[in-house]
Amino acid sequence: QAHLVESGGRLVQPGESLRLSCSTSGIASRFFGLGWFRQVPGKERELVAAISSSGTNTYYPDSVKDRFTLSRDNAKTTYYLWMNTVKREDTGLYICAAKRDVVMTHTIFTDGFDYWGQGTQVTVSS
Repeated sequence: QAHLVESGGRLVQPGESLRLSCSTSGIASRFFGLGWFRQVPGKERELVAAISSSGTNTYYPDSVKDRFTLSRDNAKTTYYLWMNTVKREDTGLYICAAKRDVVMTHTIFTDGFDYWGQGTQVTVSS
């Protein structure tokens, strides 16, 4: 049984940085792509970062490009979302999700994720 647990969310001021973690168990990271989503009440869930099962390819929408970085620690099966120069519009519940890949590939998945975490809240406010 796969489990994803997010952590690291907190109240931060605009311009600050923070790191979110997604700890996984029950999945082999080399066969799963992963995405970080941002959920805001009343808005559609937004994919803010994704990484391929190979770990070599990443994706970021324009809203976070050059500010967010997704990486993973293969030894610990933990994924990190580095958030720099945060803005008020980055506020939301951040949820990580994993999608099974057929084999290890460079494919970036944007939907159809198999497993989801519960999320960690990030609030950007002065």
